[in-house]
Amino acid sequence: MPSLKRRGLNSAAGRWTLLILLLVGLDQLSKLVIVNSYALGEQTSLTGWFNIVRVHNTGAAFSFLADAGGWQRWFFIGLGVVAVITLGILMVRHAGQRGFAAAAALIISGAIGNTIDRATWGYVVDFIDWHAGGWHWPAFNFADSYITIGAIVLVLDELSRVRRG
Repeated sequence: MPSLKRRGLNSAAGRWTLLILLLVGLDQLSKLVIVNSYALGEQTSLTGWFNIVRVHNTGAAFSFLADAGGWQRWFFIGLGVVAVITLGILMVRHAGQRGFAAAAALIISGAIGNTIDRATWGYVVDFIDWHAGGWHWPAFNFADSYITIGAIVLVLDELSRVRRG
């Protein structure tokens, strides 16, 4: 096992990798439940501000490029693969830096979850619908949440690192 440690595959990286696997599993399981329980566009109102709804997004955040004609599927799959590889390498190299590694693990989890959707179905399954006063935030999923939270943690970790000097 010493050769694995020399390559940066230490126990911290293993724990982050396990977290990624668990988060991707949760994301994919939640989407499978939605796909098997809801028709496209079908929704259930849970509160006055929260619905579960099945939506297909062929674009990116806020349906960016959703109507681009199909090429965007392959573009976003490629982007997801590049993001996962790049952040995976950085996560392993910096596995002991908790803030950075946690942020990377979250972003990797989200990228893998949505890339699986694009590769499998040609779209991302979204189902979380927050709304207030007739205004709905664009529907999203767990993978999107992981990416958003990971990006916030990454910024906060970097600000903290800069302050420490």
